[in-house]
Amino acid sequence: MSSTTTTTLAARTFRRLDSGQLLLICAAGLLAVAGVAHTAATGLTEPRAAIGFGALIAAGELARLTMPGNREVAPIGAAAALGYTLLLDMGGVPARHTALQVIAVLTVGMIAGALPHLAVGRPPSPDAMARRLFTGALLALAYRPLAGPLFELAKRPEGGWWPALGVMALLVLVMVLIDVLLAAVLRAEQVRAAFGVAVQDELRMAAPLWAAVAASGILLALASHSMDMAALLVFAAPLLVTQVAFRKYAGIRATYLQTVRALARVTEVGGYVEPGHSHRVSRLAVATGRELGMAEPELLDLEYAALMHDIGQLSLRDPIPGGATVLTEPDQAKRIAELGAEVIRQTGVLDRVAEIVRRQCDGCAENPPMASRVIKAANAYDDLVGGSVDRDRAGAALERLHLGTGEEYDTEVVEAMTRVVGRLACLNRL
Repeated sequence: MSSTTTTTLAARTFRRLDSGQLLLICAAGLLAVAGVAHTAATGLTEPRAAIGFGALIAAGELARLTMPGNREVAPIGAAAALGYTLLLDMGGVPARHTALQVIAVLTVGMIAGALPHLAVGRPPSPDAMARRLFTGALLALAYRPLAGPLFELAKRPEGGWWPALGVMALLVLVMVLIDVLLAAVLRAEQVRAAFGVAVQDELRMAAPLWAAVAASGILLALASHSMDMAALLVFAAPLLVTQVAFRKYAGIRATYLQTVRALARVTEVGGYVEPGHSHRVSRLAVATGRELGMAEPELLDLEYAALMHDIGQLSLRDPIPGGATVLTEPDQAKRIAELGAEVIRQTGVLDRVAEIVRRQCDGCAENPPMASRVIKAANAYDDLVGGSVDRDRAGAALERLHLGTGEEYDTEVVEAMTRVVGRLACLNRL
């Protein structure tokens, strides 16, 4: 790939950043510059360890993966960074490297691992890299001044390694919490999610990954006492297995979504609904669900259900004009929903999604799930507006939904959808 194309991709990536992301990138950049400049001026302390851990960090960045929710993670690199930060000694020789040298090694390793991706047109997420560097730098600044005294305490017969292990675990826990809060702040700003919901989502996603990474990083630091540089090779294997497991999990989630989108296209290809209807309903439904404070697992079910909400129309002998179920008789709409739910239930893994689709035509008095209420309102809005961006048409559709609140449509859902539509209209005018 040419340098011009690479520069263009990088420029586009940075143009999509919001203020919070730019602030984090600037803070991480300042720390990186300070670390590299200090290390260049004073020279590397214990170059063998710096190069070994730096190479493992680079390998981890090279093997980074994208988790559900478009979250970029590098478990191997994060564990190697933790190991180098928490290092007390290598084969009995005290580790004298400073926090600024840790930051320098992190910076160089992360850049080295990101360059191959950038060269082939897959630029890393700048805010994700900045967050990894920033939280790693905070841990180094807090821990490295304690490393010498902790090692001296560990050498004493009455001391042992337990105090060092306790300090490591406590500081890593604080670092993880800071990382989760930063991720939640950025995600809340990017997708307009409630901050509390974003924190819960990040904790749910981060807990299993950080448990594996933290345990590996701490064990790597402690094992270097007796295994020296061999600890890097010994711990690289289980870290790789962990990463493969997370990659498979992310791949399964991606395959589910691709399959659901393919099923949703069947109704459009068959002429049962207008082109793009399922995608528009899904986008509006997810945005409305997020406005209502739905958690990420609920939003995923909502997205699946919204994409396939019209699949029951395949059972019709004569398609509904324009596929607008909002204009059909209630009994027919419910029958279509039930048939669609039965099709989805045959997958054997999407029972919650099938129930959402089945209840999408229920009135408020029947107390359907919130996701079903959201889909009902989003589907009605798109049936009335379609792909039009005409403000009067959108206003008339929202007015019709408001007239049906309390009985046919959920009042809270319609109000949230009105706010979402208003924001989308503002974005379209920009």
